[in-house]
Amino acid sequence: MTSSTANGPESGARAAHPDHLGHVIFITAAAAMGGFLFGYDSSVINGAVEAIRDRYDIGSGTLAQVIAIALIGCAIGAATAGRIADRIGRIRCMQIASVLFTASAIGSALPFALWDLAMWRIIGGFAIGMASVIGPAYIAEVSPPAYRGRLGSFQQAAIVIGIAISQLVNYAVLQIADGDQRGEILGLEAWQWMLGVMVVPAILYGLLSFAIPESPRFLISVGKKAEARKILEEVEGDKIDLDARVTEIETAMHSEHKSSFKDLLGNRFFFLPIVWVGIGLSMFQQLVGINVAFYYSATLWQSVGIDPTDSFFYSFTTSIINIIGTVIAMVLVDRVGRRPLALVGSVGMAVALAVEAWAFSADLVDGKLPETQGAVALIAAHVFVLFFALSWGVVVWVFLGEMFPNRLRAAALGVAVFAQWIANWAITASFPSLADWNLSGTYIIYACFAVLSIPFVLKFVKETKGKTLEEMG
Repeated sequence: MTSSTANGPESGARAAHPDHLGHVIFITAAAAMGGFLFGYDSSVINGAVEAIRDRYDIGSGTLAQVIAIALIGCAIGAATAGRIADRIGRIRCMQIASVLFTASAIGSALPFALWDLAMWRIIGGFAIGMASVIGPAYIAEVSPPAYRGRLGSFQQAAIVIGIAISQLVNYAVLQIADGDQRGEILGLEAWQWMLGVMVVPAILYGLLSFAIPESPRFLISVGKKAEARKILEEVEGDKIDLDARVTEIETAMHSEHKSSFKDLLGNRFFFLPIVWVGIGLSMFQQLVGINVAFYYSATLWQSVGIDPTDSFFYSFTTSIINIIGTVIAMVLVDRVGRRPLALVGSVGMAVALAVEAWAFSADLVDGKLPETQGAVALIAAHVFVLFFALSWGVVVWVFLGEMFPNRLRAAALGVAVFAQWIANWAITASFPSLADWNLSGTYIIYACFAVLSIPFVLKFVKETKGKTLEEMG
C-alpha cells in the first residue's frame, strides 16, 4: 500500500468519528483525573496558609517559599515526564504520578516539621508536573481530530473542578472546625485534613489508569502496530482506512528517535521557533497572576478586612466562576478557534486586573477597604478569573497538546510546561512580598503581562483548529 501523506486524505482521519463517542470521552476523562489532582493539590494549600504560618511561627518570606516549593517539583516533573513517557509509555507515567500523589497527600497531612512538609510538597509537585505533561499529550494522541479541541479541554476542566472541590473541602472542614484552621478534628488539625483528603482522588486516578488503553502513537513507536490499530479503531471508528492511518502516523514518525532536549535546539536562538512559542504561551498563562487567586485568595481577602469564613466562601465562588468559564471555552474552542479565544481573554483580563489595581489602591479604613472599592475588587477578581478560564486557561493546554510536530511533541511539551512552572513559582513566591510592598502595584504588573500577551498571540501563534497532529510537521 502506498504510504499516505501527512494530512491524511487516504485514511480519512480528519473526518473520523468514533463509533462509541462515550468510550472516547471516558478515556479522556480518566486521563484528565491527573488534571483534577493538579488543580486540587495546587489549590488546597490556600486553606492551610495561615495555619502553617501560625503553627510554625514563620514570616511572609518563609511562608511563600513553603507554598511555592511544590512548584520546583512541578518543574522537574514536567521537564522529565516527556522522556519517561517516551521510554515506558503514557499509562505507566500516570501510574507513577498516582503513587506520588498518594504519598504526598499522606505525608503533607502528617508532617513532623516544616522541612518535612516542604519535602512532601515537592513530591506532590513532581506528580503535578508529570500529570501536566502526560494529560494533554495523551488526550491529543487518542482524540479524533474533529473532537480534539473539546476533548483537549477536559484537562483544564478537570483542573478547575479540582480547584473548586479543594475549596469546597476546605470550606467544609473549616465549618466542622468552627472556623479555626487549627481547630482539632479527630486528633488532627483542620488544615491537615484539608491536605490529606487528596488521597482519595489520587488512588482513583491510579485505578482508572488500568482501565484505559495506551496511546496508539506510543505503541507504533515501539513496534506494536496491531495493538495500535485496534485502539485507533476504538477512538477514531472503523469507517476510516485503519491500515492507511497506521501508515500515516508511522510516516510522520519516520526516522524519528525518542524525542530529547537536543531535538529542540535551533541554530540561532537556542530553541526552535515553535518551542519558543510554546514557552511564551506557558509563561504568559502564569504571569497574569492567575494562581494568586487560587493559592492566596483566602489570605488576600482576610488582609483587606473580610473574615476567614467569608474569605473561604469567596474562594469557592471564584472556583465556580472558573468552571463556568471553562465550560464556555469547551463549547467555543472548536467553533471559533484557539487564537480568537486567547485574544478576547487577554483583553478581558487586562481590564479586570487594572480595575482590581484601582480598588486595592484605596487606603484601608479600620483594616478594611472602603465599601465601594471592596465590592469592585470582588467583582473584578471574579471577572478576571472568568476571562482567564474561557480563554488562556483552556487554549494553552489545547495548543500545547497539538502545536508541536510528532517528533518533538513529548520533549517540547515538557520544556514548555517546565517554563510554565517556573513562571508559576516566580509569581507564587513573590506575591506575599510584593503585596506587602504595594498590592495595587502588584496587580498593575499582572495587567501589563495581560496586555503584552495580545501582540504575542497576533504575531507568533498559529491556529491549530481542525488539523491532524501529523499536519503539525
